[in-house]
Amino acid sequence: MPNRTAYGPPAPALIEPSPENGDKRTVRSEVVKVLRHRRTDRGMRLEEFASRCVRQGELHELVTTDHVETEEGARIDRVGFLGFVEISVAGVLDRGDIVLVDGEPIGTLLGFDACHFPNHYNVLIHTAWTLTGPEAGLRPGSQVTFRPPPSTDGEPGTGRP
Repeated sequence: MPNRTAYGPPAPALIEPSPENGDKRTVRSEVVKVLRHRRTDRGMRLEEFASRCVRQGELHELVTTDHVETEEGARIDRVGFLGFVEISVAGVLDRGDIVLVDGEPIGTLLGFDACHFPNHYNVLIHTAWTLTGPEAGLRPGSQVTFRPPPSTDGEPGTGRP
């Protein structure tokens, strides 16, 4: 399995969580299909919403990008496709959440693209550079979790003191 830390740590300082965020539980999911391609001209558009509710059993696509823009409608071209996950523990995904694969951080949730909605969302994950599923060590059954960034005391929480 690749060393995910070689891809660089998540960048929560670049992707600020909303000051409106309160404590929440971790959203859990499982990889159902691994994707292995990347694009430099994808043309995804960042949705205006900084959070989305996800239900148990839903499928969503995970996409990495080195873009950091968070303005509504920002064009996202440079992407790496990780794969599709099935939500096993429902909850709320928020901009700034730390994304972990089998317990190892790979990036920070940037936002959402809804070009395929209502079939699924593209969940956009900021990484140091674009990653594909195999590069991130994904396989069917890998566990992907979305947790709030640590508070200033280092504990998972709201990202605030």
